[in-house]
Amino acid sequence: MTHDEAKLAGGVAVITGAGSGIGAGIARRAGFLGMTVVVADIDQASAARVAAEIVAAGGKAEAIVVDVSKHAELDRLADLVFDKYGKVRLLVNNAGIETLGFSWEIPAERWEATLNINVHGVVHGVRAFVPRMLASGEECWIANLASIGAFGIMPTQAAYLVTKHAVQSFSENLFLELQLAQAPIHLSSVIPGYVKTAIFAENDRKDEPADAAHHRQTMSAMMQNHGMDADEAGRIILEGVAAGRFWVSTHPETTKQMVAGRIAYFQDQTDPPLRPETRELLGY
Repeated sequence: MTHDEAKLAGGVAVITGAGSGIGAGIARRAGFLGMTVVVADIDQASAARVAAEIVAAGGKAEAIVVDVSKHAELDRLADLVFDKYGKVRLLVNNAGIETLGFSWEIPAERWEATLNINVHGVVHGVRAFVPRMLASGEECWIANLASIGAFGIMPTQAAYLVTKHAVQSFSENLFLELQLAQAPIHLSSVIPGYVKTAIFAENDRKDEPADAAHHRQTMSAMMQNHGMDADEAGRIILEGVAAGRFWVSTHPETTKQMVAGRIAYFQDQTDPPLRPETRELLGY
């Protein structure tokens, strides 16, 4: 029996944004480990498809439609899950969207959606679930999805990156709070590098500036050509989470390089650099 099976098998896992991408990879891995998986996603068809895949493979899963941008929806999710199962062993706050374009050209509605899904979805996921996880008195695990982008900067990607910087900061502070409260809850900040997902695939977004399409196409091609398979990412992530590690990276060396670069930038206190390769990537 693997370490993650020993720690997680038999428990209930709630995973937001689990209808596709990394969330789906984590959900399938949780099902493989013997967890009962709540596949939560705003897209009913996608959530149902992933839940069906888990069941077809011999696991246990159900799909629940949830819009994490609305805190009341996360309260409803917690109510549904705890009323039905009584306990939750693993919560993965994964749901997120990408937004591209110059900050001043992104419509207010898209800004709000990005902040609400990527930041408030994590914050209110924690707020809705932690009190009842604490009340169980049992060992539990929470994973918040940050990103390699939590340690970087990129023009025309500010809307997304600011949310991932925020998730990383929230997770660091939450880790200390759980320690202070002597809570039996392990917290991980999950830092994916390039993983094959569809987060950049929406090339016809009506609520982004027109020139964002070029960036989407470029990044989508890079992820598909060089990215890690989502199921492999799910395996790596749950191994790290079950081990109780705070830092859980799909690409540890890339994370080290990004963090080292960020530290050097802070120490030197230079202007944010606009490199030639960045201009080339963005088509400017």
